[in-house]
Amino acid sequence: MIRWNANLGLKLGLTSKLDVPGLVYASAVQHHLEKSASSTQNIGIPIMVNGCSGKMGKAVIKAADAAGLNVVPVSFGCEEGSGHLQVCGREFLVHGPSDRESVLTSVFDKYPNLIVVDYTVPTAVNDNAELYCNVGVPFVMGTTGGDRDQLRKTVEDSKAYAVISPQMGKQVVAFLAAMDIMAEQFPGAFSGYSLQLMRPGTAKAVISCFNKLGVSFDMDQIQLIRDPKQQLEMVGVPEEHLSGHAFHVYHLTSPDQTVSFEFQHNVCGRSIYAEGTVDAVLFLAKKVQSKDSKHIYNMIDVLREGNMR
Repeated sequence: MIRWNANLGLKLGLTSKLDVPGLVYASAVQHHLEKSASSTQNIGIPIMVNGCSGKMGKAVIKAADAAGLNVVPVSFGCEEGSGHLQVCGREFLVHGPSDRESVLTSVFDKYPNLIVVDYTVPTAVNDNAELYCNVGVPFVMGTTGGDRDQLRKTVEDSKAYAVISPQMGKQVVAFLAAMDIMAEQFPGAFSGYSLQLMRPGTAKAVISCFNKLGVSFDMDQIQLIRDPKQQLEMVGVPEEHLSGHAFHVYHLTSPDQTVSFEFQHNVCGRSIYAEGTVDAVLFLAKKVQSKDSKHIYNMIDVLREGNMR
């Protein structure tokens, strides 16, 4: 059900195998876009998926196609992965770090309603965001990591539009929001209870809520089950999803062991993140079109809009 994996081996700040001037490079991009446009007449919202050859990139492309969005056949990737690539049955022109600003500007000129989706690597987050803001293109940052405070400052200073969220799964975000509301409105409700849980990640946000609810728990108490056999037998992960899942179980027990509560959310695959990303794109497109005074959003904002598919 839900596993966030940003280890795509991709970085949007990379270098192309071609050592050509920016204008010539931009011309090559335009040629590729014109060639692609001749075979596809999609008039949906244009999106550029950076990190298109990674697992999340591929999942987003599939979800975007199903939603009727226009996936632009240009992307940024690592130097080793640059060139023409076949991804999800279509040809993408993947660029390395050279002339990336001129490339993005060229794509943005052709698609003025463009929205970039970023699923690259944590080390590229801040450089990528700075690039998007310099060009002025709205973006959805699904990649985790990086300096998140600096990320927000970059967007705020540029007045660009962005949805920034380390968790794109709509239903998981709703669950986390519900836990946060409970923690704020009923502090200490579980005082004295012990907590047992497996796996980190999303669990970190939930632990802070349980702490507010009176539960004493440290991050080093999390049980990590990495062995595939144990994941199959103890956790119940389907074999076909051993390489992409996130199972979280939060078990609370009263001091006298007579009362217990259990919260659980299991995600197999990456479709939940991809669907949430598409909703974020649709949400952001509306905000840009309406010239909304607010420029930085998260998935809670997307949920509150109430227009999800």
